[in-house]
Amino acid sequence: MTTTAATTAATTAATTAATTDVTTDETAILGVLRSSQDAWNRGDGAAYGACFTADATDVTFAGTVYRGGAEIGRAHQALFDSYLKGTCLVMEILDVRRYGSGTAVVVTRGEVVKGTPGKLGKLATYTLVRDDAGLWRIAAVQKTKHKPLMEAVSFKLQPATRPAAQAADAR
Repeated sequence: MTTTAATTAATTAATTAATTDVTTDETAILGVLRSSQDAWNRGDGAAYGACFTADATDVTFAGTVYRGGAEIGRAHQALFDSYLKGTCLVMEILDVRRYGSGTAVVVTRGEVVKGTPGKLGKLATYTLVRDDAGLWRIAAVQKTKHKPLMEAVSFKLQPATRPAAQAADAR
């Protein structure tokens, strides 16, 4: 094998391995979000909290701040046993971005519903990290209620506030 052929083969193998790692990581990252969704849908606060790191932060759309997987799980169990009893978390992945080998940011659109979901009106930004055991966990999540009327007024009065992706869609 020539040096060029060996270099090409090594580069191809490294690229394939890196692509496989990214694909495997993305599958694991999305798997954590699915696990949190499944735990929510079962009303299982302990399993929900287990998807988070020990020092995680969960900022709800109401503005409540929970800290740590144990507290997040405990508080959500109380919610699952009362206000959120019988609800389902519906989630659509909008974007997954990796920052190095141990951090990912995922943006979702979703809703908490009883029955058939309508329009998904909440956005959430998840920061996931790889823990010491190599497992992905949610380190932070911040949820926001989408306000389309306020957004439309802002874009109308100040078009420069429209995100580039939406500006292209508007044309």
